[in-house]
Amino acid sequence: MNTPSAPFSWIKPAKWGVQIVPADTWIDPSRAVDRALVTHGHADHARGGHGETVATPETLAIMALRYNTREGAVPVQYGETIRLRGGVDATFIPAGHVLGSAQILLEHAGERVVITGDYKRRADPTCAPFEVTPCDVFITEATFGLPVFAHPPIADEMAKLLTALAHQGEGSVLVGAYALGKAQRVIAELRTAGHSQTIYLHGAMEKMCRLYEEHGVELGDLKLVADHTKGEIRGSIIIAPPSALRGTWSRRLPDPATAMASGWMRVRGRARQRGVELPLIISDHADWNELTQTIIDVGPAETWITHGREEALLRWCELNQRRARALAMVGRDEDGGQDGE
Repeated sequence: MNTPSAPFSWIKPAKWGVQIVPADTWIDPSRAVDRALVTHGHADHARGGHGETVATPETLAIMALRYNTREGAVPVQYGETIRLRGGVDATFIPAGHVLGSAQILLEHAGERVVITGDYKRRADPTCAPFEVTPCDVFITEATFGLPVFAHPPIADEMAKLLTALAHQGEGSVLVGAYALGKAQRVIAELRTAGHSQTIYLHGAMEKMCRLYEEHGVELGDLKLVADHTKGEIRGSIIIAPPSALRGTWSRRLPDPATAMASGWMRVRGRARQRGVELPLIISDHADWNELTQTIIDVGPAETWITHGREEALLRWCELNQRRARALAMVGRDEDGGQDGE
C-alpha cells in the first residue's frame, strides 16, 4: 500500500533556489543546474551555465545579452503551460517587475504553488502588469517588507525630475538608474509626462535600451553622451549607472545635478551616502501595502517569504491569522542583485 505524500512535499526550498522534486528542476537557482525555470533577468535570479533554461522570450533575450546564455534556451509565452517531468505543470504569468518578468504557477497532485520572483503592482509602460493568481502556497519577495516603505505615485517623481531640469537652465540632470528595468522605466515615464527631448545615455545603458525597443517598448530619441559635446547636452537629462554619478565620467557633463531612481531613496541616509541631490523614490518592487494586499488578493493557505524584510511580513501574516514561513536563500540581495530595486 502506497503512503500518500505530505502536502507540498514535491516543492523544496533550498539555499540556492526552489526545487521541483519530481521534475528535477529548479526555479531561479544561484548555481548551475541541468534544468532551470527563470522568472526574470536580474543577476540574483538569472545566471549562465544551466543545461536548459526555461523562461519568457524577453527574459531569454536579456540573459543572452547579459550572460551570453544562448544554448539550451526554451521560450515560454505568458499564459502557456508546459508539462515537466513527474507530472508537474508550469505556467508563466506576468509579474510586472521588468520586461519579460514572470510568476511561475506550478500544479501537481491537485496542489497549486505560485513563485513570484520579484513583482510590483504599479502600472509600468515597459512591461506586462502583474496578474493575481489564486493558489495554495504563495512564494513572495519582501524587498520592501516594512511599513515605512510606501512608494509615491511615479507621476510625482517625474514632476520632481522635470522641475529640477527646468531649474538647471544650461546645466543638466544626471539620473542614476540600474541598466535593466529601472533605466527604461524612467525614460518611458518621462515620455508619458510629456518630455519629448533627446535623453542621453551612458554607454553601459545602450544595449539594454535597444533590446527593450526591439521588444516593442517605445523610448523616444536616445543618444550616447560619448557622441556629443558638453554644449550639445546642455539642458538635458542623462541616464547612467549609479556608479557613474560621482566618477570621472560625469565631469564631461554640463553642471550636472545628481539624481537617483530607487525605492531605497525613501531612506535619506542612502541618498546622503551616494551624494544624491535629488532622490527619486521609484521602485520595481512592491511596497509594504502592495505586498500585504497581494497576499490578501491571492488568498493562499500558506505564504512563503524570501529575500528581503522577511521578519516583518512574517509577523504581519501571524497577526492576520495567515500561515507563513520565511525561507533562507543565498544570492537574494535586498538591493535586487544591485540592479533591480
